[in-house]
Amino acid sequence: MKNYSLFIFAIFLSIISCSNPVQTEEIDITDGWRSLFNGQDMENWRIKIAKHELDENFENTFRVEDGLMKVRYDGYEDFDRQYGHIFYDEPFSYYLYRVEYRFVGEQAPAGEGWALRNSGVMLHGQNPETMTKDQDFPISIEGQLLGGDGENNRPTSNLCTPGTNVVIDEELFTSHCLNSSSKTYHGEQWVVADFLVLGDSIIHHILEGDTVLTYHKPQMGGGNVSNHNPDVKVDGQLISEGYISLQSESHPIDFKRVEIFDLSSYKEQGKLEEVLKKLREAEGY
Repeated sequence: MKNYSLFIFAIFLSIISCSNPVQTEEIDITDGWRSLFNGQDMENWRIKIAKHELDENFENTFRVEDGLMKVRYDGYEDFDRQYGHIFYDEPFSYYLYRVEYRFVGEQAPAGEGWALRNSGVMLHGQNPETMTKDQDFPISIEGQLLGGDGENNRPTSNLCTPGTNVVIDEELFTSHCLNSSSKTYHGEQWVVADFLVLGDSIIHHILEGDTVLTYHKPQMGGGNVSNHNPDVKVDGQLISEGYISLQSESHPIDFKRVEIFDLSSYKEQGKLEEVLKKLREAEGY
């Protein structure tokens, strides 16, 4: 009788198990976004301006006012090709990066003509500690930000390649810049730009839910970077991670939001595609 009862109990457990299969853990992305800018100061950010040492904020170029990270040149008598970058002090590999920006005011004295209403988000950049004093740009992939001039077609979220190349349509792209398919944003309106970066495989530029530019295999190579340490630039080497920085290129610009959704842990867990699907649904991509 005792053995018969155990047998019936085992069957019952089997039925319960079949009717209630183990549920896989639902991935929650609601808390995935992380703000890199606290709206109060530049904690965790490092500044490198050409012709100046690391962490020297020449003429208060980068500053926080009114809850915004601002790039200003009111202390400059001559811009003098003093290109600057403010780096977040942590490298990333797989991530979705978001900035909300606007161009304001007038260009700095003696700023290059091509730099009018021009700035950038540097992706997969070299460690600022490896930059030389006189280096103009970090070796990186640049998401170029352009503001409209009131007349001409000037798409934003373009690609520029200081010391790098990428692959487009299975061919190495060696020109310096490539325009996206975005519209032009005139005036001082706020614009939200997203960059989906997946290691050394693929990068998407996204505006208002639309993918406006895609390329593959970011790697070191080419020119358009000056006064760098040649030992740092290994042409042909794929770039799987790096530092993010915001640019000062002679035109004043404000950043309201600087956020990241770090995807590296999901990549390691084999859940990257699932998370990307949820992000696309949530963000309307």
